[in-house]
Amino acid sequence: MSELWQSYSDDAFVAEVREFVREHIAPVADEYDRDDIYPLAIAKGLAKKGWTSITLSPEYGGGGRDYQLAVALFEEVAVGSAAVAISIMSTFQAQTIITRFGNDSLKKRYLPMFREGLLCAYALTEANHGSDIRHLDTKAHLDGNEWVIHGEKSFITSGSAAEFFIILAETDAGVSVFAVPRDTPGLSTYIGVESATFGLRNGPHVNLVLDHVRIPADHLVGIEGKGVRQVVTTLDYSRTLAAAVGIGISRAAFDDSLEYARGRNVFGQKVFDFQGIQWYFAEMLTEIDAARLLVYRAAEALNRHEDIERYSSEAKLKAESVAAKMASIAMQVCGAHGTATNTSFGRYLRDAKTYEIAGGSAEILKNTIARYLQKG
Repeated sequence: MSELWQSYSDDAFVAEVREFVREHIAPVADEYDRDDIYPLAIAKGLAKKGWTSITLSPEYGGGGRDYQLAVALFEEVAVGSAAVAISIMSTFQAQTIITRFGNDSLKKRYLPMFREGLLCAYALTEANHGSDIRHLDTKAHLDGNEWVIHGEKSFITSGSAAEFFIILAETDAGVSVFAVPRDTPGLSTYIGVESATFGLRNGPHVNLVLDHVRIPADHLVGIEGKGVRQVVTTLDYSRTLAAAVGIGISRAAFDDSLEYARGRNVFGQKVFDFQGIQWYFAEMLTEIDAARLLVYRAAEALNRHEDIERYSSEAKLKAESVAAKMASIAMQVCGAHGTATNTSFGRYLRDAKTYEIAGGSAEILKNTIARYLQKG
């Protein structure tokens, strides 16, 4: 049903991504979800295409394109698998924070690696603090020309395959951001008690242990003590991409349920021929189209560097709510078929619900939007 979904960026690019999804992602999406597998080969394949560095400056080997294309990428990949989309989300987050705040030596050393397929994880969360990144147990101090980091991060998405970590730690000046390669001595990971989620399954989440890890002084990202602001700014960017993932989930649920309703005969007619079912689909299409327009408006805000906090939060709040609703309705109209474990409808519902919490919960997003209004 891709003809329903108009391209809002580069038509040729969207067509190429859709073909890649059909060939390489959709056929394995249910298997990867069932077995909780990180899609390593797919993530590297997306990088080889230049897609995971599509907004990166050509100076560092990137495509230098606008955020409409990045949104289109995440939307189309998520139609095939939301878990694959979040696997490259962490890479975009690391790329963004280094691009926006990293010093020149850090940029020259690591940004070209993204074009080659560098896989990253964004290590913010701690067991004792959750979403509150203003207070951390992980500490860092400067020893000569090296930073020494000690502590533990928990529930790190994409951490099982990450080759590079963006880490938050508290210094004397306050919360700060550090870039830490996986092969740094003293860094290790393990699978914690709550490592597996029931949605967005791209490999078990890991705990990240930093046992007096030493990194060069220039691996401080941005200004010491300004880490919270830097991370929040980066999340404003990634929330727009997360919203695009929600659109992808919604479209997949819609397309699969419409195909079933058009092909299934009950009581002498197609399921879709019942007016009540048609109304379901009319509502679904309207909701998805509305959310989609908001997401691409948020991409425009990224390009213009205007009202990013507002539109990224609105887009994710709306898109994830719509995704959960669409997945539920799709399951409903398909009846018993929708609940069967050999169909993808359960995956859509689990992924949608998980993303209402992950990457900025609905409550956090509402607080962000309210703060925007307070500024006015």
